[in-house]
Amino acid sequence: MRGVTTLWTATDIAAATGGTASADFAASGVAFDSREVGAGDLFVALKGEATDGHRFVEGAFAQGAAGAIVSETVAHPHVLVPDTAAALDALGRAARARTGATVIGVTGSVGKTGTKEALAAALARSAPGKVHRSVKSYNNHTGVPLSLARMPADSRYGVFEMGMNHPGELSMLTRLVRPHIAIVTAIAPAHAGFFRDEAEIAQAKAEIFEGLEPGGTAIVPHDSPHRDALLAKARAHAARVWTFGRDKTADVFAREAIAGPRGTLVTAVLPGAELTFTLAPPGDHWVSNALALLAAVHAAGGDLAAAGLALADLPGLPGRGARLSIPVAGGEALLIDESYNANPASMAATLKLLGTEPARRRIAVLGEMRELGDHSQRYHAGLRDALIAARIEAVVLVGAEMAPLADALGHDPLHVAHVASADEALAYVGPILAPGDALLVKGSNGVRLSRLVEALTRPLPAEAI
Repeated sequence: MRGVTTLWTATDIAAATGGTASADFAASGVAFDSREVGAGDLFVALKGEATDGHRFVEGAFAQGAAGAIVSETVAHPHVLVPDTAAALDALGRAARARTGATVIGVTGSVGKTGTKEALAAALARSAPGKVHRSVKSYNNHTGVPLSLARMPADSRYGVFEMGMNHPGELSMLTRLVRPHIAIVTAIAPAHAGFFRDEAEIAQAKAEIFEGLEPGGTAIVPHDSPHRDALLAKARAHAARVWTFGRDKTADVFAREAIAGPRGTLVTAVLPGAELTFTLAPPGDHWVSNALALLAAVHAAGGDLAAAGLALADLPGLPGRGARLSIPVAGGEALLIDESYNANPASMAATLKLLGTEPARRRIAVLGEMRELGDHSQRYHAGLRDALIAARIEAVVLVGAEMAPLADALGHDPLHVAHVASADEALAYVGPILAPGDALLVKGSNGVRLSRLVEALTRPLPAEAI
């Protein structure tokens, strides 16, 4: 439930956007999706290619909106502006200008949402109620200014995820966010269809450093093959540059990382500090994420011990690693929900993790990876070795772009099904699941494997138990 603290008044909004207020009102939140509007919110009526937010103004006020930003006069309290998208940017800039918070920006091809969420949780241990973060994956040209506009002025920390799929996008976003600390988690061939190679992706991700505030800190993945390019860009904009990774020559590294049944015991060495903690989410990629976020906490002057406690309590995120017990005939199976996103690096990492599960059988439902351009066939077929190494007993491949992997697996001792949709995948995998199985569900969001996850987590009918 939202609090009743005023976030924006009509006067504030008009001053920030250059608009004209029709009446006094006070808003406690901001939304541009009318379905998310709650009591007391400010509704921003954006105009897009497919729809016009002004069509939903009445619905927003019916749900309790306090006011709206519009470019057409409406019969409700509003601030009238020439361009609502430009007004949202202006509101985001005003929110950033009025706060004294330490602001941290996070980007990367993989790991940025998980790192953002974990970093916010780590900072909140020593500053409860004073950490603001981007919600969901609001990391683009509309999501970032919205997340900024939602930041209370008295926040101590702001953590913002920034994404891109074309050169120049991060350059614009980081200048809105103006981070004191900027993290690049990792570089991988995500959105490869828009870039010639990974080197171009690295250059685009490095744009996050362009918006650093004077005296700012850049945090760079030491173990990346693109480290030197990232470092060059970071040094041009940052007063301090730290690297993180497993190699002991990194500024922040893991002296040891011992996986166990209740998490990974990690000893992290940082400039002038050392911390031993338990990391709840499994997998080598989470060790890397934890090192990056601890570097950010340390650079922000935060409480490392409190951050370590938070890392021990991290839950899995829906669509991004949540571990769910699902009902099957005769008992329960484990479902690892990675249904929100996929690229070659994250696919390989989660398949490796599945291979470590002490399960009766390991089964994977893998949706096609999108935006890989001319490299798509090679990247999909390239998952074969990771599947074999993980000792997967059965795999369901979803989508036309998975055909190269289906062909590559044709002669392996592995049960393979290639289907067109999430519904067909459910029809195949639902009946074969048995107690003690571990099922990984992973694919690009557009494949809609979240529907399969939702269906599998429903209680069984009484006759099936």
